[in-house]
Amino acid sequence: MTPLGIPTYSLVTLGGIVVGLGLLLWDVSIWWASHKKKLTAKSLRDLAPTALCFSYGTLLILCAGGIIGALADWSLWGSNEVGNVVLVYGVGTTTPTVTRATHLALTPGGHAVVILATVVLVAVTSRRGMRWDFVRPVFSGVSLGLAKSIAGAAGIVLAPSVSWLGDMIAGLL
Repeated sequence: MTPLGIPTYSLVTLGGIVVGLGLLLWDVSIWWASHKKKLTAKSLRDLAPTALCFSYGTLLILCAGGIIGALADWSLWGSNEVGNVVLVYGVGTTTPTVTRATHLALTPGGHAVVILATVVLVAVTSRRGMRWDFVRPVFSGVSLGLAKSIAGAAGIVLAPSVSWLGDMIAGLL
């Protein structure tokens, strides 16, 4: 149980992986179709918001709990359920659990970085209006952050990096 008493479940099913990869492929396909002539620094720069929002979503699901962690957990539950329905009723397969055996946890400094990233995201969206193109990669990161497969590699890289950064900035090391 988390400090606020909000339960977290943090289970990923094959359905959640399908939804997370589908959302990510949606954005990458749109980007690829508009930049297929030549890969340049400018074309890669156009992919940066998607990568940053995906990373933010991955960090959200790695939160230990609280309100932000619970919202990410409920989003994960929703993507699991949607994906399970699509897999079971769409193609007739089962949806096993594919959660990583060891849970990556952020340190207190890492959680501080998540709060700061949330502030930046709210500032960007409040200035320009709701950015719906940010929603898909955030949900994709939430759906894939705890996966034990290659789809969950972002969590393995981001958790220690962000925890180290947050601890260094805050002076916790």
